[in-house]
Amino acid sequence: MKYEAVIGLEVHLHLNTKTKAFCGCSTEFGKEPNSQVCPVCLGFPGSLPVYNQTALDYAIKVALALNCKVQEYTKFDRKNYFYPDLPKNYQVSQYDLPLSVCGFLDIELDGKLKRIGITRVHMEEDAGKLIHQDNSSLVDFNRTGVPLLEIVSEPDINSPEEAYEYLSTLKSTIQYLEVSDCDMEKGSLRCDANISLRPAGEKALGIKTELKNMNSFKGVKDALSYEIKRQAEMLDSGETLTQETRLWDVKAQETVSMRTKEGAKDYRYFPEPDLPPFIIKEDKITEIRKTIPELPKEKMQRFIKEYGLSEYDAKILVNSGAGSRFSEEAMKAFPDENKKPVANWIIGPLTALAANYNLQIYELNISPDNFIELAMLVEKDQAISNLTGKTVLEEMYKTGKSAKEIITEKNLAQISDSGSLGGVIEEVIKENPKSVSDFKAGKANAVMFLVGQVMRKSAGKANPKVVQDLIKKRLESA
Repeated sequence: MKYEAVIGLEVHLHLNTKTKAFCGCSTEFGKEPNSQVCPVCLGFPGSLPVYNQTALDYAIKVALALNCKVQEYTKFDRKNYFYPDLPKNYQVSQYDLPLSVCGFLDIELDGKLKRIGITRVHMEEDAGKLIHQDNSSLVDFNRTGVPLLEIVSEPDINSPEEAYEYLSTLKSTIQYLEVSDCDMEKGSLRCDANISLRPAGEKALGIKTELKNMNSFKGVKDALSYEIKRQAEMLDSGETLTQETRLWDVKAQETVSMRTKEGAKDYRYFPEPDLPPFIIKEDKITEIRKTIPELPKEKMQRFIKEYGLSEYDAKILVNSGAGSRFSEEAMKAFPDENKKPVANWIIGPLTALAANYNLQIYELNISPDNFIELAMLVEKDQAISNLTGKTVLEEMYKTGKSAKEIITEKNLAQISDSGSLGGVIEEVIKENPKSVSDFKAGKANAVMFLVGQVMRKSAGKANPKVVQDLIKKRLESA
């Protein structure tokens, strides 16, 4: 590559506290516009903020999980700018003394580990939301004052693929902490990207562009890919890049200029006079550190060791905290030492079913025990076929009934009795003399066609393994 991309990401994370950062207003999503506001979050004269203790605890928890150093002394600042969705005309944030610094997050891409530095994790409040329609704009202040964390990476990311993996790993880690739902559709997780190019092998940084309006991890990846191409073409043609903010246009699949990029001096930061500094003692940090659960990387290694899973399977199963708990309960309930069939059913049919209904696997109204009952009926007892098992799985979701109840009610049990299958097999053999001849001529695969015909005649109820064995015996004895 002629140029090297240098990328840093700024992730803004909603904390799932019941009330806002500095007042008692609800943070519940989707309520009537401007129904969850008060003098404090609207910035009325004389109103005074009090910081949410749960938000502080959650912030420390995230900082520790990202290997940051939590600072003993921290304070809030006012970040001054003017925008319709900012009723105070400043945002309460942190500038020179953030909550935490010097962390890192390890990612894995193409089998290689890479450490991405975390510059800082700091606390702030969210702004409101602008709704643009026709020739006017409306503002909803419900989101104003919702507690945010800003997680700023070092410029250690060098490709769109690394950025995607970093965001996926970060999201999974935060979901394990249960401090945010990380729902990008609700705005609970938002990402801005800073990107510049420099000639390969050089150390000096190029002119950076900040990218906004990316509503998915794929959007971040696509926007970065486009921007790399745009900047490379400008550099090749001798044009001068300017430091600016650009928006990602999803429909056009291109970035468009929004404004010249501001610097810290443009925001006129100064200490928030209505909030005292925080002294965070070591015993507080120790107490919160004890609440950090087993995180995805450690759980993945344990799944590989304890359940004999491949790294690929384990990585998928530990992607979310609640999903990994479901998976582990299911694997523990499966009596065989070989847990691969359970992993296959979770990664395959169960995940596909959840995706069809826009749910997570643990939201499907199917308990791990009922799920394993179904897996046992397919994998061990061969009471039903794999295909029928998928049908039963969906009925379990829709009705809440167990697999056995559904199989009995719908008469779905697989036929394995040789006496019941004998007549159908004889019919198929008489109707398909060419396949019989092919088998006797040494074409072993011909038997599978005959098996398929038996399955068709039995409406899929015949046990294919038993059918295959019976047909082979019948033809070999003829």
